[in-house]
Amino acid sequence: MSGSPAPAFHEVIHAPVRLRICGLLRPVDELEFAVLRDALELKDANLSKNLKVLAEAGLVRIRKEGSPARSDARRLTWVALTSAGRADFEAHLAALRSIAAGEVVAR
Repeated sequence: MSGSPAPAFHEVIHAPVRLRICGLLRPVDELEFAVLRDALELKDANLSKNLKVLAEAGLVRIRKEGSPARSDARRLTWVALTSAGRADFEAHLAALRSIAAGEVVAR
């Protein structure tokens, strides 16, 4: 088996904000919500909406935890690609490379 995934275009991932979210999550185990928000220059509501779509599709995992640095009850939100999300993202990137090369890629 080769290390390259079969190209597979993914409609949920392809939306610009969600594509950028997956791209930021790709090289890391997880990122904190505020880091994603600031890197993507999004409003909280826009990022939350897109993360919900990704989570409902099983592509990201969201976890909340208290912060020892905070004295209030607010929690930090951490986001990570699931193993399925990572595989689907790699397949989507392969599909984009194939499309850019002029190849036909099935949805």
